[in-house]
Amino acid sequence: MHENNAPTARGTAPASPAAEPPSGHGAQPKVSFSGGPGEDTPAAIRKTRNKVVAASFIGNFVEWFDYAVYGYLAVTITAVFFPESDQQTGLLMTFGLFAVSFFVRPLGGFVWGHLGDKIGRRTALSWSILIMSAATFCIALIPGYATIGIGAPILLLVIRVIQGFSASGEYAGAAAFLVEYAPPKRRGLYGAVVPASTASGLLLGSLLAALLTGLLDTNQMHDWGWRLPFLLAAPMGLIGRYIRTRLEDSPAFRALEAEDTTEATPVKDLFRDHWRQLIQAIGAVLLNAVGFYILLSYMPTYLSTELQLDESAAYLATTVALLTYIGFIFVTGMLSDRLGRKTILLTASILFVVLTVPAFMLLDTGNFLVIVLVQILLGAMLTLNDGTLPSFLAEMFPTRVRYTGFAVSFNVSNALFGGTAPFVATFLIATSGSPLAPGWYLMGAAVIALVAVLFARETSRQPLA
Repeated sequence: MHENNAPTARGTAPASPAAEPPSGHGAQPKVSFSGGPGEDTPAAIRKTRNKVVAASFIGNFVEWFDYAVYGYLAVTITAVFFPESDQQTGLLMTFGLFAVSFFVRPLGGFVWGHLGDKIGRRTALSWSILIMSAATFCIALIPGYATIGIGAPILLLVIRVIQGFSASGEYAGAAAFLVEYAPPKRRGLYGAVVPASTASGLLLGSLLAALLTGLLDTNQMHDWGWRLPFLLAAPMGLIGRYIRTRLEDSPAFRALEAEDTTEATPVKDLFRDHWRQLIQAIGAVLLNAVGFYILLSYMPTYLSTELQLDESAAYLATTVALLTYIGFIFVTGMLSDRLGRKTILLTASILFVVLTVPAFMLLDTGNFLVIVLVQILLGAMLTLNDGTLPSFLAEMFPTRVRYTGFAVSFNVSNALFGGTAPFVATFLIATSGSPLAPGWYLMGAAVIALVAVLFARETSRQPLA
């Protein structure tokens, strides 16, 4: 096994020339940080980094806005596409479509990772957001079951598979892009922009869902109201793509290009030389995968269908939790820079093992204030994992396979356990009869993540390889 900072037969991937000092492996080519001669002034570097942050934030925001809308409007989507089923069966089919779209994500991880490590992060990210926004827009155009029968859910499935494929390159690429541009001692903070933008997409989805359900009656929601959020994807996606095409690729990747050491077959190299890191990364992502979709996507449906909380109140509680989550996520990123990635990730896993089931017991009280406070607590716990994970995963793999390693590990774990989480939670409740079932499932994910992180090495103190 090659360590991330160890030389290989193909040569060591140099660190970002402007972000980190040479590590003694020989002379490195001069690569301008900001993309042109004479531009590496502190002001130019700050300006470039700000553009990178904005491009990564907006792109990832658009990608995950769709997932939020689909999850938050699951009850309405069930009525439109599965009207002949009872609510629980219909929800299972709706979340089943949600889960199936995730099964293509590992394939997408290989494809986007290969493109990102071979031809550049910027190119891969620009195409992923274009495909994703176009597919999301098309969902708004699908006729309902009442119009074309079984063709409606089939079309929905096809489009969601396309979305799953495109989204598989977004999170990993944005994180790698940010970490490679970040100052060495602030990689955790910069990486936290990715989950913050994800939560912001969820927040807008939650607000729109709450607004639509509050202003429109049931018939209006079923006829056309549910389509409105999906229509927003096209203009937002075009904005994100425009910003990304105006950026240079990261200094670390351009340094590889200058040395002509970009990996010809990054997937092969990943499995040959970095399989241990890959296994550790898949396990570490598990808490993020299950926790994210249980707590931030499925929760409004859980509160309204399983605990009989008013639908508007359920959206409001989740919205408050998302607002606090976004604030906590940056604090977590800074803490991981100070205390180390492993310390924060282990703390997150231990807290979920100890507190998840008691927290779900408190949700079952039905008291709105208690529900809001519990969601804030669970969200804060999740940020310890989510705010640290992007920099941790990016630092685990060297530059020449960073996009591939991140994308494959993140998407394998999310395909198996993240996208299926709402379906599994609904199924476990139906079969066990216990509203605590999702809490037990989340606790099990935390145990696996705890073991995986224990065997991983600390990454924050090392220069990018």
